[in-house]
Formats: sequence, C-alpha cells, structure tokens
Amino acid sequence: MPRQLILLTLACLLLFSLLASPSLAKTAAAADDDDEDLTFLESDDENDGAAKHTHQSDPHNFGSDDEAEDDDEDFENYDDFEVPQGFGREEEEDDGPKVDDKDVVVLTDRNLSDFVDSNKYVMVEFYAPWCGHCKALAPEYAAAATELKTENVVLAKVDATEENGLAENYEVQGFPTILFFVDGEHKPYNGQRTKDAIVTWIKKKVGPGVYNITSTEDAERILTAENRVVLGFLDSLVGPSSEEFAAASKLEDNINFFQTDDPNIAKLFHIEPSAKRPSLVLLKKEAEKVTHYDGIFTKSAILGFISANKLPLVTTFTRESAPSIFDSPIKKQVMLFTTSNDTEKFFPVFQDAARYFKGKLIFVYIKIDDEDVGRPVANYFGVEGDTAKIIGFSGLEDAKKYIFDGEITVEKIKEFAANVVEDKLKPFYKSDPIPETNEGDVKIVVGNNFDEIVLDESKDVLLEIYAPWCGHCQALEPTYNKLAKHLRGIESLVIAKMDGTTNEHPKAKAEGFPTILFFPAGNKSSDPIAVDSARTVVAFYKFIKKHAAIPFKLQKPSTSTSSEKTEVKEDIKSSSGKVKDEL
Repeated sequence: MPRQLILLTLACLLLFSLLASPSLAKTAAAADDDDEDLTFLESDDENDGAAKHTHQSDPHNFGSDDEAEDDDEDFENYDDFEVPQGFGREEEEDDGPKVDDKDVVVLTDRNLSDFVDSNKYVMVEFYAPWCGHCKALAPEYAAAATELKTENVVLAKVDATEENGLAENYEVQGFPTILFFVDGEHKPYNGQRTKDAIVTWIKKKVGPGVYNITSTEDAERILTAENRVVLGFLDSLVGPSSEEFAAASKLEDNINFFQTDDPNIAKLFHIEPSAKRPSLVLLKKEAEKVTHYDGIFTKSAILGFISANKLPLVTTFTRESAPSIFDSPIKKQVMLFTTSNDTEKFFPVFQDAARYFKGKLIFVYIKIDDEDVGRPVANYFGVEGDTAKIIGFSGLEDAKKYIFDGEITVEKIKEFAANVVEDKLKPFYKSDPIPETNEGDVKIVVGNNFDEIVLDESKDVLLEIYAPWCGHCQALEPTYNKLAKHLRGIESLVIAKMDGTTNEHPKAKAEGFPTILFFPAGNKSSDPIAVDSARTVVAFYKFIKKHAAIPFKLQKPSTSTSSEKTEVKEDIKSSSGKVKDEL
C-alpha cells in the first residue's frame, strides 16, 4: 500500500511538471488554434502600420496608446452634456471675456490629495483649456465659489491636460468632469452648469435639507431669489411630518425646500391659512406657477409629486436643462422642433396639450436654428429642414422614435401623446438610401437593408458601427478593409459597416464609435456579441474564428502565385527589351 501511494505521488508530480512546462503550454495553445499559420496576416499588419490606434494628437489621451485603444469613446467627437450619443461635436470657441476666479483653488497632482483630506467639502472641476463647455462654465463656477465661501465649501479646478495622472486616477472621460468630495470620498456632480444650480446642489449636501421660515421678510426674500421652491405648511417645525419632508429634500438636488408653521407666511406662498396641515406647494417662475399637494405626507409621495411637477409644462432644450430632462424619472418625451420665427405659432398649442400629460410625459421644445444645441439634437432625431415637426421619444434606454403626422393642433398632439404613453406607435429608424451596388469586400449596411444583410441567419456577420468624423474609426479603416479582403472568399462570413450617425436599428446599439458587433449565424434573435479584441487583423480573425457558428478555413495566399506573377513580369520586360533592340 505505501508503495502504491509513492507511485501515485510521483505520477502526480510528473503530470504537474509537464502541465507547467512552457513548451508544452505553447504546444497546447497552438493546438487550440489548429496550428494555423497566421504569419502572413501579422506581416501585413506590420507593413501597413495601421493595425493599432495612435492618439498622439488627441488632447483627451491621458494614458498610453494601448490604454486609449481600449476606450471606444473619442472624446473630441462627443458632446459631453448628458444627452444621447451622436448629438454633435463641440465646436471651437474663442476665449471670451476674462473670468475673475480668485476664489477657485488650483489643484495639481502635488496638492490635491492633501487638500481634500484637510477640507471637509471640496468640489473639483477637471477641465481642458480648449473646451468650450469649460469656458462657458468658468464664470458660473467662479461665482458659485464666491457665494459658498461662507458655507466652508471650497471650489477647485484641475487642468486635466497638464495633470494626466490625476485625470486617469479619477476616470475623467470628458470635459468638464465635476466631482464633489466629502471627507475625502467623492461622487460626481451631474447637475446644471449654472451658479444657482451648483449652489443649491451643494447646500443640499452640506446643509440641513430644509430651511425654516419664521418671518415674512425672509419669505419675501426667498420668493424673489428662488426660481423654484417647495414650501411645507406644517403644524410643527419638528416631528414626523418635518422628518419626512427633510428626507425627501435630501433626494431632490435641484430645488430648495422650506417649511413654516405660520399661516401668514403660508399665504405668501399661495397656501390658504385654513388649509389642512401638513400640505405643501411647489412654486415656479414659469407658465404653471403654483402647484398644490395635499396628499400623504411621506418621503416617496412627496418626491413623486415633485418629480411630476418640477419641470415646466414645456422645457426648452439647452445645455443647462438637458440633465433635468434625461435624469427625470419620467423617460418618455414629446418634442417640438421649430425655428425661432415659428415659436409663437406652435409653442402655445404645444404647451396647451402638455397640460394633459403631467407626470406621464416630458414635453420638450428644440429650436432647430440654434446651431450650438438645437441643430445637433435635430440631426440626431433625423429632423431636416425648417418645417415644424413633432417627434415622440421613448427615452435613452431603448431610444425609440415616433413620427407625428398631421396638422399641429391641441387635439392631434393629445392623441399622438396618448399613443406614446401607451406604446401604440410604430418606431421610426433613420436610414441612408440602400446602395445601388454593394460588391466591395466590406458590405455597406443602412437601416433599410440591416435585416437583409446582418440578420441573415445563414451568415456570420461582423459589423462596425462608425461615425465619419470619428478619429478612431478613420484609424481603424485600413485594418478593417484588410481583414475583409483576407476573408472575402468565405461564403458564410460577411464583414460589414454602418454609419451610426445616419442609420439606426434596434439590434445595433452603439455605446461609442467605433462599436464592433458580431452576429453569429442561426442565432440572430439573441443580442450580438461585443467585439473586445485588439484592433488588428489577426485579433479580429481569431475572434471571428472563435465565435463563428459556421466553421471555416482561411486559405493562405499561395507563394507560387506570386512567383509566377514575378516570372511573367520578367518575361514581359525581357521581351520588350528584345523588341527595342530589334528596332
């Protein structure tokens, strides 16, 4: 028995040593690849020099080229406010007026860590000097810094183009990126980029959440200063009702909450002194100025009321209002696109219809002659020309669009909006015209031929979703074309590309450009496989080989063919020389 145990132990040790052997590991790996010789692909990559992305001129490239290669977002090609991808590019802007930012602290890699550790509340903006949005934010940020000095809150900034390491550490992926530190721990600020919005948000984080109003003078000052305000009319400024009100205030960052038990103060806020308590009112300096709530006084019920009523009946789309629109718990939208000249004609009608859908839809107005914001949004939704148009939108998660067809009247808009709410409309997807010929190595996919090419169950399909202006897409093109050229003889495989800025399909969701997806044959009802390989011909080939539903074998180019071509050329050259001599 001991002898058997010794033999078994020796056998295990021998097996372990064999498995650990580098040469055997290589042999096993080669076997997994079917001993396929891919040197001709690698050689092509080296000679062409286009296999890898290089971002030496990209001001957003905080790390090495390899790290940037893994980042699908070309920051230069995206607007950085929170709106759907592809709304447009940031244009060059001039420097504008000088900003007095004496109260904004400049941080670097040398002092940031110590600074946030020694200050309880610090807001830090990561910016780029050339960024138009950062320039627009600068005066608002500086004014907020001055106002918050008395709150023991410090506003600071970091030049991310100079402090690459800090930008990497805090995962900065666009400009401006704003972080708020409390006792050294940080969270992002995604609110509006105005002084008032920043001040309100920070006071929510550092203050009591709810402020008591005990004098009519204070009430009048607040009514003058605040654009939106919530007032709770309570029996007492302490107790269960006040606690629920305060808990709700902590979860609503963009509106200041006040409470009172004084009937005279309540009257200034449009609450009758005889009204039951607790109750509250939401005041806005907009078309719908006063909205009363006298329901159950719990945190969730209060928040539900405020979420449904805090936006205007119609919100004009701007960089500042975009976060409020897309962060709202109400995801579905109805959008009116008009020129500024047509506003008076269509806006009142649109606003009247909006009154019937409070809490169900967000009504948004976009000025299509606003080249900075309105035009990119119109392009994203496929709105062309200057004619007024209405579009329904299901929200960013599934991004379905619905086209309004008919005369713009209150009743027609109400009917359309009700169908948006109830999901009764057929979605609209953008598409370029189907190409007249499509014989290239890389097949051209548009919205209207997507099903025919990509969802063909008899084919394995590799699809690149690109943007014409995307630098990474342009760098990838030679590699992608070369891959298609090598694989063109495989009948079961299609290499394709689609312009993601002008074409859409529910199966082609791009998180950034380029997005590369693989659709295995016989399984097109499932979600495609995101291609996460390196962007080289060999890496793409290995990915396809691994995931293809239909096995294939790549034929290595024949060296004899090349030799024969060389010989033919030499024969022709020799013959032409002889003819010359004879003449």
